[in-house]
Amino acid sequence: MAFVKKLSRVAFVAPLVLLAGACGNDAKAPTAPPDAGPVASAASGPVSESASAPSGDPVVRAAETVARLSDEDLAGQVLMPYAYGGSATQVDAGSAAGNRSLAGVDTPAQMIAKYRLGGLILVSFTQNDPTGKTNPTSNVENPKQVRALTDGLQAAARQLPAGAPLMIGTDQEYGVVTRITDGVTALPSAFAVGAAGRPDLTEAAWRGAGEELAAMGVTVDFAPVADTLGTAGSSVIGSRSFGSDATANAKQVAAAVRGLQGAGVSAALKHFPGHGHTTGDSHEVLPAIKQTAAAWRAQDLPPFRSGVDAGAGVVMSGHLDLQAIDKGVAATFSHKLMTDVLRGELKFTGVAITDAMNMEPAKKWAPGEAAVRALNAGNDMLLMPPDIGAARDGIVAGLKNGTLKRERLMEAVTRILTLKFRTAATAQPDLSVLGAQTHQQAVAALDAASVTVLRGRCTGPLVTGPVTVTAPPSRELARSTLVKALQADGVEVRAAGGAEIHLVGYGDKPVDLSPDAPVTVMMDLPGLLAYAKSPTLLATYSSSKLSLTALSAVIAGKAAAPGRSPIAVAGLPRSACVK
Repeated sequence: MAFVKKLSRVAFVAPLVLLAGACGNDAKAPTAPPDAGPVASAASGPVSESASAPSGDPVVRAAETVARLSDEDLAGQVLMPYAYGGSATQVDAGSAAGNRSLAGVDTPAQMIAKYRLGGLILVSFTQNDPTGKTNPTSNVENPKQVRALTDGLQAAARQLPAGAPLMIGTDQEYGVVTRITDGVTALPSAFAVGAAGRPDLTEAAWRGAGEELAAMGVTVDFAPVADTLGTAGSSVIGSRSFGSDATANAKQVAAAVRGLQGAGVSAALKHFPGHGHTTGDSHEVLPAIKQTAAAWRAQDLPPFRSGVDAGAGVVMSGHLDLQAIDKGVAATFSHKLMTDVLRGELKFTGVAITDAMNMEPAKKWAPGEAAVRALNAGNDMLLMPPDIGAARDGIVAGLKNGTLKRERLMEAVTRILTLKFRTAATAQPDLSVLGAQTHQQAVAALDAASVTVLRGRCTGPLVTGPVTVTAPPSRELARSTLVKALQADGVEVRAAGGAEIHLVGYGDKPVDLSPDAPVTVMMDLPGLLAYAKSPTLLATYSSSKLSLTALSAVIAGKAAAPGRSPIAVAGLPRSACVK
Protein backbone atom coordinates (compact mmCIF):
# COMPACT_ATOMS: atom_id res chain seq x y z
CA MET A 1 0.00 0.00 0.00
CA ALA A 2 0.99 3.61 -0.21
CA PHE A 3 3.09 5.09 2.54
CA VAL A 4 0.92 7.13 4.91
CA LYS A 5 2.74 10.37 5.47
CA LYS A 6 0.80 11.27 8.61
CA LEU A 7 1.81 8.06 10.40
CA SER A 8 5.24 7.84 11.99
CA ARG A 9 6.54 4.34 11.33
CA VAL A 10 10.33 4.39 11.01
CA ALA A 11 10.80 0.90 12.33
CA PHE A 12 14.43 0.91 13.48
CA VAL A 13 14.28 4.19 15.32
CA ALA A 14 10.81 3.83 16.83
CA PRO A 15 9.38 0.83 18.67
CA LEU A 16 5.82 1.37 17.48
CA VAL A 17 4.58 0.88 13.95
CA LEU A 18 1.07 2.16 13.54
CA LEU A 19 -1.69 0.01 12.12
CA ALA A 20 -1.36 -0.67 8.47
CA GLY A 21 -2.51 -3.30 6.13
CA ALA A 22 -0.30 -5.36 3.95
CA CYS A 23 0.83 -2.42 1.95
CA GLY A 24 2.69 -0.99 4.77
CA ASN A 25 0.19 1.57 5.86
CA ASP A 26 -2.94 0.40 4.26
CA ALA A 27 -5.44 1.33 6.86
CA LYS A 28 -6.42 4.05 9.19
CA ALA A 29 -5.62 3.27 12.81
CA PRO A 30 -8.74 2.00 14.58
CA THR A 31 -9.62 2.99 18.07
CA ALA A 32 -10.52 0.85 21.02
CA PRO A 33 -11.71 1.47 24.57
CA PRO A 34 -9.07 1.92 27.27
CA ASP A 35 -7.34 -0.98 28.95
CA ALA A 36 -9.28 -1.94 32.07
CA GLY A 37 -7.55 -5.14 33.07
CA PRO A 38 -7.11 -8.70 31.86
CA VAL A 39 -9.84 -10.73 30.24
CA ALA A 40 -9.41 -14.48 29.85
CA SER A 41 -11.33 -16.33 27.17
CA ALA A 42 -10.86 -19.67 25.49
CA ALA A 43 -11.38 -20.36 21.82
CA SER A 44 -14.75 -21.76 20.97
CA GLY A 45 -16.25 -23.14 17.82
CA PRO A 46 -17.04 -26.31 15.93
CA VAL A 47 -14.69 -29.25 16.12
CA SER A 48 -13.09 -30.25 12.86
CA GLU A 49 -14.47 -33.15 10.91
CA SER A 50 -11.52 -35.46 10.53
CA ALA A 51 -11.00 -36.23 6.87
CA SER A 52 -10.09 -39.84 6.22
CA ALA A 53 -6.53 -40.34 4.99
CA PRO A 54 -6.00 -36.88 3.44
CA SER A 55 -3.76 -36.77 0.38
CA GLY A 56 -0.18 -35.57 0.80
CA ASP A 57 -0.45 -33.57 -2.43
CA PRO A 58 -1.44 -29.99 -1.45
CA VAL A 59 -3.50 -29.53 -4.64
CA VAL A 60 -5.43 -32.76 -4.20
CA ARG A 61 -5.89 -32.19 -0.48
CA ALA A 62 -7.19 -28.66 -1.11
CA ALA A 63 -9.70 -29.91 -3.67
CA GLU A 64 -10.89 -32.66 -1.33
CA THR A 65 -11.32 -30.17 1.50
CA VAL A 66 -13.20 -27.61 -0.58
CA ALA A 67 -15.64 -30.26 -1.79
CA ARG A 68 -16.95 -30.82 1.74
CA LEU A 69 -17.14 -27.22 2.95
CA SER A 70 -20.37 -25.28 3.45
CA ASP A 71 -21.01 -21.84 1.98
CA GLU A 72 -20.16 -20.25 5.35
CA ASP A 73 -16.90 -22.24 5.57
CA LEU A 74 -15.90 -21.13 2.08
CA ALA A 75 -16.76 -17.50 2.81
CA GLY A 76 -14.64 -17.51 5.96
CA GLN A 77 -11.61 -18.93 4.21
CA VAL A 78 -11.30 -15.89 1.94
CA LEU A 79 -11.21 -13.40 4.83
CA MET A 80 -8.02 -12.06 6.47
CA PRO A 81 -8.92 -9.44 9.08
CA TYR A 82 -6.84 -8.11 11.95
CA ALA A 83 -7.61 -8.64 15.63
CA TYR A 84 -6.65 -6.93 18.88
CA GLY A 85 -4.35 -8.55 21.41
CA GLY A 86 -0.97 -10.19 21.82
CA SER A 87 -2.38 -13.63 22.66
CA ALA A 88 -4.88 -15.85 20.90
CA THR A 89 -6.93 -16.52 24.01
CA GLN A 90 -5.87 -14.08 26.78
CA VAL A 91 -6.32 -10.37 26.09
CA ASP A 92 -6.71 -7.24 28.17
CA ALA A 93 -10.01 -5.44 28.49
CA GLY A 94 -9.15 -2.82 25.87
CA SER A 95 -8.29 -5.47 23.29
CA ALA A 96 -11.40 -7.46 24.18
CA ALA A 97 -13.56 -4.38 23.65
CA GLY A 98 -11.83 -3.74 20.33
CA ASN A 99 -12.51 -7.30 19.19
CA ARG A 100 -16.15 -7.00 20.24
CA SER A 101 -16.48 -3.90 18.08
CA LEU A 102 -14.87 -5.71 15.16
CA ALA A 103 -16.44 -9.11 15.44
CA GLY A 104 -18.62 -9.47 18.51
CA VAL A 105 -16.05 -11.64 20.32
CA ASP A 106 -13.39 -11.11 22.96
CA THR A 107 -10.31 -12.83 21.54
CA PRO A 108 -8.58 -13.52 18.24
CA ALA A 109 -9.21 -17.26 18.67
CA GLN A 110 -12.93 -16.63 19.06
CA MET A 111 -12.88 -14.47 15.92
CA ILE A 112 -11.33 -17.35 13.97
CA ALA A 113 -13.98 -19.74 15.30
CA LYS A 114 -16.96 -17.45 14.71
CA TYR A 115 -16.13 -16.52 11.14
CA ARG A 116 -14.18 -19.70 10.22
CA LEU A 117 -11.35 -17.49 9.04
CA GLY A 118 -8.74 -18.46 6.51
CA GLY A 119 -6.20 -15.90 7.65
CA LEU A 120 -5.23 -13.15 10.07
CA ILE A 121 -2.79 -10.27 9.68
CA LEU A 122 -0.51 -9.26 12.55
CA VAL A 123 -0.41 -5.50 12.99
CA SER A 124 0.65 -2.72 15.33
CA PHE A 125 -1.81 0.01 16.13
CA THR A 126 -2.92 2.65 18.62
CA GLN A 127 -5.97 3.05 20.79
CA ASN A 128 -7.45 6.22 22.24
CA ASP A 129 -8.74 6.49 25.78
CA PRO A 130 -11.77 8.69 26.67
CA THR A 131 -9.51 11.69 27.25
CA GLY A 132 -8.17 11.43 23.70
CA LYS A 133 -4.74 10.22 24.79
CA THR A 134 -3.22 7.75 22.33
CA ASN A 135 -1.86 4.55 23.83
CA PRO A 136 0.14 1.99 21.86
CA THR A 137 -0.87 -1.65 21.68
CA SER A 138 0.17 -4.39 19.31
CA ASN A 139 -0.05 -7.99 18.15
CA VAL A 140 3.74 -8.05 18.10
CA GLU A 141 6.11 -7.39 21.00
CA ASN A 142 8.99 -9.87 20.68
CA PRO A 143 9.68 -13.18 18.90
CA LYS A 144 8.71 -15.41 21.83
CA GLN A 145 5.36 -13.64 22.21
CA VAL A 146 4.68 -13.75 18.47
CA ARG A 147 5.41 -17.49 18.38
CA ALA A 148 3.02 -18.11 21.27
CA LEU A 149 0.37 -15.99 19.55
CA THR A 150 0.68 -17.76 16.21
CA ASP A 151 0.67 -21.18 17.91
CA GLY A 152 -2.60 -20.22 19.57
CA LEU A 153 -4.09 -18.93 16.33
CA GLN A 154 -3.18 -22.16 14.55
CA ALA A 155 -4.72 -24.22 17.37
CA ALA A 156 -7.99 -22.33 16.85
CA ALA A 157 -7.85 -22.84 13.08
CA ARG A 158 -7.38 -26.59 13.48
CA GLN A 159 -10.80 -26.76 15.15
CA LEU A 160 -12.57 -25.42 12.07
CA PRO A 161 -14.38 -27.71 9.61
CA ALA A 162 -11.65 -27.09 7.02
CA GLY A 163 -9.03 -28.46 9.43
CA ALA A 164 -6.50 -26.32 7.54
CA PRO A 165 -3.66 -24.11 8.79
CA LEU A 166 -4.31 -20.42 9.19
CA MET A 167 -2.59 -18.03 6.80
CA ILE A 168 -0.78 -15.62 9.13
CA GLY A 169 0.59 -12.54 7.44
CA THR A 170 2.43 -9.38 8.36
CA ASP A 171 4.20 -6.43 6.73
CA GLN A 172 7.88 -7.20 7.22
CA GLU A 173 9.35 -5.18 4.37
CA TYR A 174 12.22 -3.86 6.52
CA GLY A 175 13.18 -0.22 6.34
CA VAL A 176 10.31 2.11 7.22
CA VAL A 177 7.69 -0.66 7.19
CA THR A 178 8.70 -3.31 9.69
CA ARG A 179 6.20 -4.88 12.06
CA ILE A 180 8.48 -7.06 14.19
CA THR A 181 11.55 -5.13 15.27
CA ASP A 182 12.71 -6.65 18.55
CA GLY A 183 15.12 -9.57 18.35
CA VAL A 184 15.14 -9.99 14.58
CA THR A 185 17.94 -9.54 12.06
CA ALA A 186 17.02 -6.22 10.43
CA LEU A 187 17.51 -6.06 6.68
CA PRO A 188 18.11 -2.65 5.11
CA SER A 189 15.37 -0.94 3.13
CA ALA A 190 14.54 -2.15 -0.35
CA PHE A 191 16.15 1.00 -1.71
CA ALA A 192 19.44 0.06 -0.05
CA VAL A 193 19.12 -3.37 -1.63
CA GLY A 194 18.68 -1.69 -5.00
CA ALA A 195 21.78 0.41 -4.36
CA ALA A 196 23.81 -2.72 -3.67
CA GLY A 197 22.71 -4.23 -6.97
CA ARG A 198 23.63 -7.75 -5.86
CA PRO A 199 20.71 -10.19 -6.25
CA ASP A 200 22.86 -12.98 -4.83
CA LEU A 201 23.25 -11.06 -1.57
CA THR A 202 19.55 -10.14 -1.65
CA GLU A 203 18.50 -13.76 -1.85
CA ALA A 204 20.77 -14.82 1.01
CA ALA A 205 19.56 -11.99 3.27
CA TRP A 206 15.89 -12.65 2.55
CA ARG A 207 16.35 -16.36 3.17
CA GLY A 208 17.58 -15.50 6.65
CA ALA A 209 14.64 -13.15 7.13
CA GLY A 210 12.29 -15.90 5.98
CA GLU A 211 13.72 -18.39 8.46
CA GLU A 212 13.17 -15.93 11.29
CA LEU A 213 9.59 -15.19 10.20
CA ALA A 214 8.84 -18.89 9.88
CA ALA A 215 10.21 -19.51 13.37
CA MET A 216 7.75 -16.94 14.71
CA GLY A 217 4.86 -18.59 12.89
CA VAL A 218 4.38 -16.06 10.08
CA THR A 219 3.39 -17.91 6.89
CA VAL A 220 3.15 -15.02 4.41
CA ASP A 221 5.19 -11.84 4.30
CA PHE A 222 3.59 -8.93 2.48
CA ALA A 223 6.85 -8.22 0.68
CA PRO A 224 8.69 -7.52 -1.52
CA VAL A 225 7.41 -4.24 -2.91
CA ALA A 226 7.55 -4.68 -6.68
CA ASP A 227 6.73 -1.06 -7.50
CA THR A 228 9.13 0.82 -9.76
CA LEU A 229 9.63 4.47 -8.81
CA GLY A 230 8.81 7.25 -11.21
CA THR A 231 10.01 10.79 -10.59
CA ALA A 232 6.56 12.14 -9.75
CA GLY A 233 5.45 9.19 -7.68
CA SER A 234 8.56 8.41 -5.71
CA SER A 235 7.37 10.12 -2.53
CA VAL A 236 4.37 7.79 -2.21
CA ILE A 237 6.32 4.52 -2.07
CA GLY A 238 9.79 5.92 -1.47
CA SER A 239 12.51 3.68 -0.07
CA ARG A 240 10.14 0.72 0.04
CA SER A 241 10.92 0.27 -3.67
CA PHE A 242 14.15 -1.16 -5.09
CA GLY A 243 14.48 1.90 -7.35
CA SER A 244 13.56 3.45 -10.68
CA ASP A 245 14.99 0.84 -13.07
CA ALA A 246 12.37 -1.81 -13.82
CA THR A 247 14.89 -4.29 -15.17
CA ALA A 248 17.13 -4.03 -12.11
CA ASN A 249 14.10 -4.16 -9.83
CA ALA A 250 12.90 -7.33 -11.52
CA LYS A 251 16.13 -9.11 -10.56
CA GLN A 252 15.86 -7.93 -6.96
CA VAL A 253 12.20 -8.93 -6.64
CA ALA A 254 12.91 -12.42 -7.94
CA ALA A 255 15.83 -12.78 -5.53
CA ALA A 256 13.74 -11.71 -2.54
CA VAL A 257 10.99 -14.14 -3.54
CA ARG A 258 13.45 -17.02 -3.84
CA GLY A 259 14.95 -16.18 -0.46
CA LEU A 260 11.66 -15.93 1.43
CA GLN A 261 10.06 -18.96 -0.14
CA GLY A 262 13.22 -21.01 0.16
CA ALA A 263 12.71 -20.58 3.91
CA GLY A 264 9.08 -21.70 3.80
CA VAL A 265 7.36 -18.28 3.90
CA SER A 266 5.14 -17.17 1.02
CA ALA A 267 6.18 -13.91 -0.61
CA ALA A 268 3.52 -11.38 -1.58
CA LEU A 269 4.25 -9.02 -4.47
CA LYS A 270 2.72 -5.57 -4.07
CA HIS A 271 1.11 -3.34 -5.18
CA PHE A 272 -0.13 -4.74 -8.51
CA PRO A 273 -0.27 -3.18 -11.12
CA GLY A 274 2.31 -0.74 -9.64
CA HIS A 275 2.19 2.20 -7.22
CA GLY A 276 5.48 3.86 -8.18
CA HIS A 277 4.18 6.13 -10.94
CA THR A 278 1.32 7.65 -8.96
CA THR A 279 1.07 10.81 -6.89
CA GLY A 280 -2.07 10.06 -4.89
CA ASP A 281 -2.22 8.10 -1.64
CA SER A 282 -4.49 5.07 -2.07
CA HIS A 283 -5.51 5.22 1.57
CA GLU A 284 -7.48 8.35 0.82
CA VAL A 285 -8.10 8.56 -2.94
CA LEU A 286 -7.99 6.35 -6.03
CA PRO A 287 -4.58 7.21 -7.56
CA ALA A 288 -4.39 7.31 -11.33
CA ILE A 289 -1.64 5.55 -13.28
CA LYS A 290 -1.48 7.71 -16.39
CA GLN A 291 1.16 5.93 -18.46
CA THR A 292 0.32 4.50 -21.82
CA ALA A 293 -0.16 0.75 -21.88
CA ALA A 294 3.25 0.36 -23.55
CA ALA A 295 4.98 2.51 -20.94
CA TRP A 296 3.28 0.63 -18.10
CA ARG A 297 4.36 -2.70 -19.53
CA ALA A 298 7.94 -1.45 -19.80
CA GLN A 299 8.16 0.50 -16.53
CA ASP A 300 5.90 -1.25 -14.02
CA LEU A 301 5.16 -4.79 -15.15
CA PRO A 302 8.65 -6.41 -15.28
CA PRO A 303 9.16 -6.80 -11.49
CA PHE A 304 5.73 -8.39 -11.11
CA ARG A 305 6.43 -10.73 -14.01
CA SER A 306 9.78 -11.76 -12.57
CA GLY A 307 8.28 -12.28 -9.12
CA VAL A 308 5.57 -14.50 -10.55
CA ASP A 309 8.14 -16.41 -12.58
CA ALA A 310 10.21 -16.90 -9.41
CA GLY A 311 7.21 -18.60 -7.82
CA ALA A 312 5.68 -15.92 -5.58
CA GLY A 313 2.77 -17.47 -3.70
CA VAL A 314 0.78 -14.25 -3.36
CA VAL A 315 0.14 -11.06 -5.34
CA MET A 316 -1.57 -8.09 -3.73
CA SER A 317 -3.92 -5.96 -5.81
CA GLY A 318 -3.63 -2.21 -5.32
CA HIS A 319 -6.45 0.32 -5.16
CA LEU A 320 -5.03 1.93 -8.30
CA ASP A 321 -6.62 3.19 -11.52
CA LEU A 322 -4.55 1.98 -14.48
CA GLN A 323 -6.30 4.17 -17.00
CA ALA A 324 -4.78 2.60 -20.10
CA ILE A 325 -6.26 -0.80 -19.20
CA ASP A 326 -9.45 -0.19 -17.20
CA LYS A 327 -10.04 3.51 -16.68
CA GLY A 328 -11.88 4.55 -13.57
CA VAL A 329 -11.79 1.11 -11.95
CA ALA A 330 -9.50 0.27 -9.05
CA ALA A 331 -7.32 -2.73 -9.92
CA THR A 332 -8.81 -4.52 -6.89
CA PHE A 333 -12.14 -4.59 -8.70
CA SER A 334 -10.85 -4.91 -12.27
CA HIS A 335 -11.40 -8.24 -14.01
CA LYS A 336 -9.23 -6.98 -16.87
CA LEU A 337 -6.23 -6.62 -14.54
CA MET A 338 -6.76 -9.30 -11.91
CA THR A 339 -7.88 -12.01 -14.33
CA ASP A 340 -6.96 -11.09 -17.90
CA VAL A 341 -3.49 -9.68 -17.11
CA LEU A 342 -2.45 -11.36 -13.86
CA ARG A 343 -3.85 -14.81 -14.60
CA GLY A 344 -3.93 -14.78 -18.39
CA GLU A 345 -0.82 -12.82 -19.34
CA LEU A 346 1.47 -13.38 -16.34
CA LYS A 347 0.22 -16.95 -15.75
CA PHE A 348 -0.04 -16.41 -12.00
CA THR A 349 -1.55 -19.45 -10.30
CA GLY A 350 -1.18 -18.48 -6.64
CA VAL A 351 -3.34 -16.46 -4.25
CA ALA A 352 -4.39 -12.94 -5.23
CA ILE A 353 -5.19 -10.85 -2.15
CA THR A 354 -6.63 -7.37 -2.01
CA ASP A 355 -4.99 -4.40 -0.40
CA ALA A 356 -6.80 -3.45 2.79
CA MET A 357 -10.52 -3.25 2.15
CA ASN A 358 -10.93 -0.51 4.78
CA MET A 359 -9.03 1.99 2.61
CA GLU A 360 -11.15 4.71 1.00
CA PRO A 361 -11.20 3.46 -2.63
CA ALA A 362 -12.51 0.08 -1.46
CA LYS A 363 -15.29 1.68 0.58
CA LYS A 364 -17.14 2.85 -2.53
CA TRP A 365 -19.55 -0.01 -1.88
CA ALA A 366 -20.91 -1.61 1.27
CA PRO A 367 -18.58 -4.31 2.68
CA GLY A 368 -20.65 -7.21 1.37
CA GLU A 369 -20.93 -5.86 -2.16
CA ALA A 370 -17.26 -4.84 -2.20
CA ALA A 371 -16.30 -8.37 -1.17
CA VAL A 372 -18.28 -9.91 -4.02
CA ARG A 373 -16.91 -7.43 -6.54
CA ALA A 374 -13.32 -8.11 -5.47
CA LEU A 375 -13.82 -11.87 -5.74
CA ASN A 376 -15.49 -11.57 -9.14
CA ALA A 377 -12.55 -9.48 -10.37
CA GLY A 378 -10.21 -12.38 -9.58
CA ASN A 379 -9.03 -11.81 -6.01
CA ASP A 380 -9.00 -14.88 -3.81
CA MET A 381 -8.62 -13.30 -0.38
CA LEU A 382 -9.90 -10.08 1.19
CA LEU A 383 -7.55 -8.22 3.51
CA MET A 384 -8.89 -6.26 6.48
CA PRO A 385 -12.58 -5.95 5.59
CA PRO A 386 -14.08 -2.98 7.48
CA ASP A 387 -16.96 -5.16 8.70
CA ILE A 388 -16.08 -8.85 8.95
CA GLY A 389 -19.65 -10.05 9.43
CA ALA A 390 -21.00 -7.92 6.59
CA ALA A 391 -18.28 -9.16 4.24
CA ARG A 392 -18.99 -12.80 5.13
CA ASP A 393 -22.75 -12.33 4.85
CA GLY A 394 -22.38 -10.53 1.52
CA ILE A 395 -20.41 -13.44 0.10
CA VAL A 396 -22.99 -15.99 1.28
CA ALA A 397 -25.82 -13.83 -0.08
CA GLY A 398 -23.99 -13.52 -3.39
CA LEU A 399 -23.92 -17.30 -3.68
CA LYS A 400 -27.67 -17.45 -3.10
CA ASN A 401 -28.67 -14.63 -5.45
CA GLY A 402 -26.24 -15.57 -8.19
CA THR A 403 -24.04 -12.47 -8.15
CA LEU A 404 -21.15 -14.72 -7.06
CA LYS A 405 -20.79 -18.14 -8.64
CA ARG A 406 -19.97 -20.95 -6.23
CA GLU A 407 -17.33 -22.17 -8.71
CA ARG A 408 -15.48 -18.83 -8.39
CA LEU A 409 -15.51 -19.03 -4.61
CA MET A 410 -14.40 -22.67 -4.67
CA GLU A 411 -11.58 -21.74 -7.03
CA ALA A 412 -10.42 -19.01 -4.63
CA VAL A 413 -10.54 -21.28 -1.58
CA THR A 414 -8.76 -24.07 -3.44
CA ARG A 415 -5.88 -21.71 -4.20
CA ILE A 416 -5.76 -20.53 -0.58
CA LEU A 417 -5.79 -24.05 0.85
CA THR A 418 -3.21 -25.26 -1.66
CA LEU A 419 -0.83 -22.50 -0.58
CA LYS A 420 -1.46 -23.15 3.10
CA PHE A 421 -0.98 -26.92 2.83
CA ARG A 422 2.18 -26.40 0.76
CA THR A 423 3.61 -23.92 3.27
CA ALA A 424 2.78 -26.19 6.21
CA ALA A 425 4.83 -28.98 4.63
CA THR A 426 8.04 -27.10 5.56
CA ALA A 427 9.14 -27.82 9.12
CA GLN A 428 8.94 -24.76 11.39
CA PRO A 429 12.36 -23.62 12.66
CA ASP A 430 13.09 -23.12 16.34
CA LEU A 431 13.22 -19.59 17.72
CA SER A 432 16.96 -20.07 18.18
CA VAL A 433 17.41 -19.08 14.51
CA LEU A 434 16.53 -15.48 15.41
CA GLY A 435 19.64 -13.34 15.01
CA ALA A 436 21.73 -16.30 13.88
CA GLN A 437 25.30 -15.49 12.93
CA THR A 438 24.73 -16.67 9.37
CA HIS A 439 21.80 -14.26 9.07
CA GLN A 440 23.85 -11.39 10.49
CA GLN A 441 26.67 -12.12 8.06
CA ALA A 442 24.34 -12.29 5.05
CA VAL A 443 22.66 -9.01 5.92
CA ALA A 444 25.96 -7.30 6.81
CA ALA A 445 27.29 -8.17 3.35
CA LEU A 446 24.21 -6.64 1.75
CA ASP A 447 24.50 -3.50 3.87
CA ALA A 448 28.20 -3.14 3.03
CA ALA A 449 27.40 -3.34 -0.68
CA SER A 450 24.78 -0.59 -0.44
CA VAL A 451 26.76 2.31 1.06
CA THR A 452 27.13 5.04 -1.55
CA VAL A 453 29.40 8.08 -1.86
CA LEU A 454 27.60 10.69 -3.95
CA ARG A 455 30.26 13.35 -3.40
CA GLY A 456 33.71 13.16 -1.83
CA ARG A 457 36.69 10.84 -1.51
CA CYS A 458 36.52 7.20 -2.46
CA THR A 459 39.51 5.84 -0.54
CA GLY A 460 41.02 6.25 2.89
CA PRO A 461 39.33 7.81 5.90
CA LEU A 462 36.66 10.29 4.82
CA VAL A 463 37.49 12.57 7.77
CA THR A 464 40.67 13.08 9.78
CA GLY A 465 40.94 13.64 13.50
CA PRO A 466 38.10 13.52 16.06
CA VAL A 467 34.49 13.54 14.88
CA THR A 468 31.14 14.58 16.33
CA VAL A 469 27.99 12.83 15.16
CA THR A 470 24.85 14.99 14.98
CA ALA A 471 21.27 14.38 13.89
CA PRO A 472 17.75 15.75 14.34
CA PRO A 473 16.21 14.65 17.67
CA SER A 474 14.15 11.92 16.02
CA ARG A 475 17.38 10.22 14.86
CA GLU A 476 18.93 9.80 18.31
CA LEU A 477 18.99 5.99 18.14
CA ALA A 478 20.71 6.08 14.77
CA ARG A 479 23.16 8.71 16.03
CA SER A 480 24.15 6.69 19.10
CA THR A 481 24.43 3.53 16.98
CA LEU A 482 26.87 5.22 14.61
CA VAL A 483 28.87 6.63 17.52
CA LYS A 484 29.41 3.14 18.92
CA ALA A 485 30.32 1.75 15.50
CA LEU A 486 32.87 4.52 14.86
CA GLN A 487 34.44 3.97 18.26
CA ALA A 488 34.72 0.26 17.51
CA ASP A 489 36.47 1.17 14.24
CA GLY A 490 39.04 3.26 16.12
CA VAL A 491 37.65 6.70 15.32
CA GLU A 492 37.79 9.25 18.14
CA VAL A 493 34.27 10.54 18.76
CA ARG A 494 33.66 13.69 20.81
CA ALA A 495 30.41 15.10 22.12
CA ALA A 496 31.33 18.41 20.49
CA GLY A 497 34.16 20.05 18.64
CA GLY A 498 35.00 17.25 16.21
CA ALA A 499 34.47 17.16 12.45
CA GLU A 500 30.69 16.96 12.14
CA ILE A 501 29.03 13.89 10.61
CA HIS A 502 25.36 14.77 10.24
CA LEU A 503 22.64 12.14 9.83
CA VAL A 504 19.24 12.74 8.21
CA GLY A 505 16.47 10.30 7.38
CA TYR A 506 12.87 9.70 6.37
CA GLY A 507 10.72 12.80 6.54
CA ASP A 508 13.58 15.23 7.12
CA LYS A 509 13.67 18.45 5.11
CA PRO A 510 16.37 20.91 3.95
CA VAL A 511 15.99 22.78 7.24
CA ASP A 512 17.21 19.63 9.03
CA LEU A 513 20.54 19.71 7.20
CA SER A 514 23.64 21.06 8.94
CA PRO A 515 25.23 23.75 6.72
CA ASP A 516 28.74 23.37 8.14
CA ALA A 517 28.99 19.59 8.43
CA PRO A 518 31.93 18.13 6.45
CA VAL A 519 29.91 14.93 6.03
CA THR A 520 26.15 14.47 5.53
CA VAL A 521 24.59 11.02 5.45
CA MET A 522 21.06 10.25 4.17
CA MET A 523 19.35 7.18 5.65
CA ASP A 524 16.37 7.16 3.27
CA LEU A 525 15.73 8.43 -0.27
CA PRO A 526 18.82 10.46 -1.21
CA GLY A 527 17.00 13.38 -2.82
CA LEU A 528 17.61 15.59 0.21
CA LEU A 529 21.34 15.44 -0.49
CA ALA A 530 20.77 17.76 -3.47
CA TYR A 531 20.38 20.57 -0.90
CA ALA A 532 23.36 19.64 1.28
CA LYS A 533 26.51 21.79 1.20
CA SER A 534 28.85 19.20 2.72
CA PRO A 535 31.94 18.29 0.67
CA THR A 536 31.25 14.63 1.45
CA LEU A 537 27.80 13.14 0.86
CA LEU A 538 26.92 9.52 1.62
CA ALA A 539 23.77 7.42 1.59
CA THR A 540 22.90 4.25 3.47
CA TYR A 541 19.16 4.47 2.59
CA SER A 542 18.52 2.74 5.91
CA SER A 543 19.02 3.31 9.64
CA SER A 544 19.40 -0.29 10.79
CA LYS A 545 22.30 -1.22 13.06
CA LEU A 546 24.07 -3.21 10.35
CA SER A 547 23.62 -0.37 7.83
CA LEU A 548 25.26 2.09 10.20
CA THR A 549 28.02 -0.40 11.01
CA ALA A 550 28.77 -0.60 7.28
CA LEU A 551 28.75 3.20 7.07
CA SER A 552 31.25 3.43 9.91
CA ALA A 553 33.69 1.17 8.09
CA VAL A 554 33.54 3.44 5.03
CA ILE A 555 34.04 6.61 7.08
CA ALA A 556 36.98 5.04 8.90
CA GLY A 557 38.60 4.06 5.61
CA LYS A 558 38.31 0.33 6.31
CA ALA A 559 35.91 -0.39 3.45
CA ALA A 560 34.99 0.99 0.04
CA ALA A 561 31.53 2.31 -0.82
CA PRO A 562 30.37 0.15 -3.74
CA GLY A 563 26.73 1.30 -3.79
CA ARG A 564 25.03 3.26 -6.54
CA SER A 565 21.86 5.29 -6.00
CA PRO A 566 18.86 3.53 -7.57
CA ILE A 567 17.32 6.90 -8.45
CA ALA A 568 18.75 10.12 -9.88
CA VAL A 569 19.53 12.98 -7.49
CA ALA A 570 19.59 16.51 -8.89
CA GLY A 571 23.13 17.75 -9.45
CA LEU A 572 24.78 14.56 -8.20
CA PRO A 573 26.00 11.35 -9.84
CA ARG A 574 24.54 7.98 -8.88
CA SER A 575 27.95 7.37 -7.32
CA ALA A 576 31.15 9.41 -7.12
CA CYS A 577 33.14 6.18 -6.93
CA VAL A 578 31.37 3.62 -9.12
CA LYS A 579 30.79 4.09 -12.81
